[in-house]
Amino acid sequence: MHQIRFIMIGGFLGAGKTTTLARLARHYTEQGLRVGIVTNDQAADLVDTNLLRSQGFDVGEVAGACFCCSFDDLMTTVSGLGQDRRPDVILAEPVGSCTDLVATVIQPIRQLFDAEFRIAPYSVILKPSHGRRILSGGRRAGFSPKAAYIFTKQLEEADLILLNRMDELTAEQADELMALLRQRITETPVLKISARTGSGFSELVEWLDRQGDFGRRLLDIDYDVYAEGEAELGWLNTSLQLRPAQPADLDAFLLDLVERLRRRLAEQSLETAHLKAIGLQDGFFGVANLVSSDSPAELSLPSGCRVDAADIIVNARVACDPAELEELVTEAIRTAAGRIGAEVVFRGTQSFRPGRPEPTHRITELS
Repeated sequence: MHQIRFIMIGGFLGAGKTTTLARLARHYTEQGLRVGIVTNDQAADLVDTNLLRSQGFDVGEVAGACFCCSFDDLMTTVSGLGQDRRPDVILAEPVGSCTDLVATVIQPIRQLFDAEFRIAPYSVILKPSHGRRILSGGRRAGFSPKAAYIFTKQLEEADLILLNRMDELTAEQADELMALLRQRITETPVLKISARTGSGFSELVEWLDRQGDFGRRLLDIDYDVYAEGEAELGWLNTSLQLRPAQPADLDAFLLDLVERLRRRLAEQSLETAHLKAIGLQDGFFGVANLVSSDSPAELSLPSGCRVDAADIIVNARVACDPAELEELVTEAIRTAAGRIGAEVVFRGTQSFRPGRPEPTHRITELS
């Protein structure tokens, strides 16, 4: 029977999961393999889904809850990918605020669908900016101990830890991060990569192709702490249409919008876990995002086009009240649009705190 290689890449919000999955998808496609991608979010209108589809990938989205709480939806979505030709590889990107995924996703797949899937090593990405602050236990970590609890539990259940954005660190900074990591996680293999440049990806592909009994690190999770840590994050997805009076530079608008938000959040000492905006128009797309609260916004994927209309989606995950976050995002959108004389038509906004995780399945003993 043809088995699908199931590759799930986890990691905290903003770690670089989507960029990593896109690079892996291109690699496997170039090898002649059929690839399906499943994204995941607590709400609809996910930037990452639109970004991956814009690059030509076959993408399904599980929205409204994490994989663990929507396990049946995950499997239905996987089944719907490549209906004409069964995929060889499924790349799955879980919500960045989730943990306990070995017990609630990997092991249920292994025990309920063992004949259909081969489980790859479960890899978790660590972003240096969050990693240094949270792992050092400093008061200026930006997240509460309960949110940091999720971050460390994600690392504890990994078969492989990926230190991302190594192209931006000096050798000394990389060694410091590794030392901090080894104080918490002593035995798990660690691979240094750059999702942006592709450094370390040949080694990552070799890891993911390994045969073995992976996804066996079952954790002792305090679901009260886990739920409270997730609930401390304000969650916002908003979609709108931008209608400039004259053709406007899409990339400049996206970058201005995210930078305005960065400054406003920094003024109020609100830590950003994830902030990303995508603009789409007639096959063109651009993406601006915030990597860290202490670094400027960046244009991660330029569209290189001027537009007289564009669809804009903004996703923000910030340690603040959702109503406050919605007000800040709406203000930044209107200000950035006003700067180019553009009309804004909002199509939908969801802002909330994630609810308590209620897994469909939770395996507590290995078979």
